[in-house]
Amino acid sequence: MSWLLDKLGVGLKDIPRELLRALAPLERTIGYRFKDRAFLVGALKHRSALHKLQEDRSYSNERLEFLGDAVLDLIIAEYFYHLFPTMVEGHLTQLRSVIVSGSSLVGAAKKLGLGDYIILSENEDRAGGRERSSILEDSFEAIIGAIYLDGGMKPAREFIETHLLDNWREIVTRDEFVNFKSLILEHAQANHWPNPEYRLVEESGPDHSKQFVVELILNNESYGIGEGPSKKVAEQKAASVAARKFGLLHDREDLFGHEENGDDADEDLSNE
Repeated sequence: MSWLLDKLGVGLKDIPRELLRALAPLERTIGYRFKDRAFLVGALKHRSALHKLQEDRSYSNERLEFLGDAVLDLIIAEYFYHLFPTMVEGHLTQLRSVIVSGSSLVGAAKKLGLGDYIILSENEDRAGGRERSSILEDSFEAIIGAIYLDGGMKPAREFIETHLLDNWREIVTRDEFVNFKSLILEHAQANHWPNPEYRLVEESGPDHSKQFVVELILNNESYGIGEGPSKKVAEQKAASVAARKFGLLHDREDLFGHEENGDDADEDLSNE
């Protein structure tokens, strides 16, 4: 939507009709019609667009993203608190951390086609900003903040349950959504071991196509080796090997062995 920058007035009070018409399909996809669409525009306005609009940074979606992040944490925590009444705090924290992870939020944003609606500068647009994970993640959280300010907690919860929690079981059992390094760190702390150490074993390839091999050392023993195009990816893969050795993935699936409240939990959450 960088083409609308020339038409978008300074501030949120001057919203052109072209923009409102362009955002109507997004409202239908979201499942929420804004009473004040200035909140929706604000949630979609990336900071790269501010220079041309002659606006300061407070007009970007960063403040709404900050608020949406807090609302998201609360709603996810409350959802699992009621869904699993016997689950201990540590397991609840694991569930929440996976659901609110960047990969999970980016996946939800892509399903909504959110990248097509983000207001970017022409340069950021050409650089692939609409597919940039950080921009999609922040915009998704900003949408939550915007819905909360416009309609309150109930529509914000409905949005999250529809577009993020609808497949939470799939999310928490897919490797791409799991922070294996956090699992290993928690396992080490639970056993009173030193923090995990990730040693670079090998670095190969030209600068534009590097490959890294990393070994995970835990309690003075090697528990996994991972390889990837970055140290971060290699460390994650090494941690995933160790997680399987320790049976942590099995423990994660066992989380679902807790008795669920079923429909009663959802009814409690919706009655606000």
